[in-house]
Amino acid sequence: MCVTCGCSDDGETKIINLEIDEAEHHTHTLSDGTVITHSHSHDTHIEAPQIHAKIHNTTISLEQHILAKNNLLAAQNRGWFKGRNILALNLMSSPGAGKTTLLTQTINDLKHQLSISVIEGDQETANDAKKIKETGSKVIQINTGTGCHLDASMIERGLQQLNPPLNSVVMIENVGNLVCPALFDLGEQAKVVILSVTEGEDKPIKYPHIFRASNIMILTKIDLLPYVDFDVQKCIDYARQINPQIQIFQVSATTGTGLEKWYAWLIENLKIYQR
Repeated sequence: MCVTCGCSDDGETKIINLEIDEAEHHTHTLSDGTVITHSHSHDTHIEAPQIHAKIHNTTISLEQHILAKNNLLAAQNRGWFKGRNILALNLMSSPGAGKTTLLTQTINDLKHQLSISVIEGDQETANDAKKIKETGSKVIQINTGTGCHLDASMIERGLQQLNPPLNSVVMIENVGNLVCPALFDLGEQAKVVILSVTEGEDKPIKYPHIFRASNIMILTKIDLLPYVDFDVQKCIDYARQINPQIQIFQVSATTGTGLEKWYAWLIENLKIYQR
């Protein structure tokens, strides 16, 4: 069990480079007897996160150690991004909120203005990474197995294979989960929480930490508002009750409504970040 988020430690974390079909699996035994299984393609690999180690005792101290180690790696990632003028965004949502649809539409619409690369996080399959690849964008798939979030170590390893260009944007699509992804800094410049109108307007007060930690909230699937019971203003009020500074965009990736404001934010913030 993971001390921080409760996910199991018996699965593999693996990275899939869609340009390379094969991945090699390896198992290591640490000095304390802990067995870590991971996979890598060629000379790069992702180790199973330390947060899925044995935790039957000293829960508080281990959680502090886990987050401290993650934050150190996140700071290194942040420096890596800054040194290359790369704007990195951490996209978080519950499953089915429309992260991948929004991401593919964003890439297709901005491909002549911005270079966007993607780190795609899911427990299993490379389905979403294949959708991203169809846009022509560089993409790496990270499968967390039974893990419920990405962490800074996974991003560090993924970047080695992704090798995004200078002066570009890296979108990190986190595992679908409104709890654990908010706890782990990946080295991103901004966190973006995505909420669809099919989920209920009370999500910000039911899952306050992820909305409090986020710089941006994107309310998706607004083309479905005539068909669902969703109070947009109440949702916005709840979000600002939790985080008065949060910036909110209302969009439909299907019809294109509202996307221009999201795109303007992306373009402007890349310019600001590179100054």
